[in-house]
Order: sequence, then C-alpha cells, then structure tokens
Amino acid sequence: MNDYHINVFYSEEDAAYVADIPDLKACSALGSTAEKALAEVERAREASLVAVREAGRPIPEPRYRPAIYTR
Repeated sequence: MNDYHINVFYSEEDAAYVADIPDLKACSALGSTAEKALAEVERAREASLVAVREAGRPIPEPRYRPAIYTR
C-alpha cells in the first residue's frame, strides 16, 4: 500500500472536520470529529484506488509532503 499523506483540519464553513489526500484527485471526506473524517477518507482512498485499477490507470505515487517535512 502506498503511504499517502492525509491532511485533517476543521472547516468553519462546513462546520465539520475535513480529511483529504492531496495525491489522489478529489479524495476527501467530512466528519463530526477528526477521527470520523479520517475513517471516511480511508474508505474514500480505497474506493479511489479500486476505480483507478479498474480503469487500467497507474496508481499515483505518493509525492505530497507538507513543508514542515521537507528541507
């Protein structure tokens, strides 16, 4: 399994926690807690990867790393 970075943050606009995976286009989820958002985005990741495989496209390599992890 690829090791994709997941961002989790609170959105005032959505009044919910948001989890997204920048390396996977349109892969995000909402939850009433950070843990719920994370669980939802993990399900979305699996569905996204299944769709990519079924379409015969290559699995995207993990590339995104926040600035705090790069030098």
